[in-house]
Amino acid sequence: MAKISLPAYNDYCPQTLFLYGTYDENGDPHFGLFCWFSYIWDGEMGVMCCIGGNKPTRTNIERNKVFSANLVTEKLLPVADYLGNVSGEKSGKMDIGLDIGKGAALDVPVLNDSPVNFELEVTDFIQKHDGEIMLCKIRNVLQDESLSSDETVADKLARIAPVSTTAHTYLGYDGRDMGGWGEPMKAIKS
Repeated sequence: MAKISLPAYNDYCPQTLFLYGTYDENGDPHFGLFCWFSYIWDGEMGVMCCIGGNKPTRTNIERNKVFSANLVTEKLLPVADYLGNVSGEKSGKMDIGLDIGKGAALDVPVLNDSPVNFELEVTDFIQKHDGEIMLCKIRNVLQDESLSSDETVADKLARIAPVSTTAHTYLGYDGRDMGGWGEPMKAIKS
């Protein structure tokens, strides 16, 4: 197979989407959309994630050192796209009728409509130029009880249909094009 050299990009490496849930300085829930999320091993499974630029979600995590990571599904995509494309500085951003619960182990907001919610505690912040890498302990995982069924993992994943993204495009679990960034949010009335 012949190869060509290109500038750095990740167009053929889709990443799963998560809505990070935090509380702001007033105790109000705030969610932002992120995909730079993966797993680490340090005597137990943990999470590493990165947030680039200055965002309210990043500020809240730095202050509280805890947050939730809520798996984005096809059903949640319009809300996730909205939360990822509307600035966290916008007054009323969160007034879109989210079903918000509380973590079971940590003081973090969780999205009840997400089938999997990680409750994460940051153990290390690694500052980079305009981004920050966070190493986290998984303190609890909340999961829809229907995922405890005897179905195969493949059947469960097909049923909950997590969304990934690459090249400014959202992809359904089966690889379908679900629109470019900023398109699915048009279904949200804000």
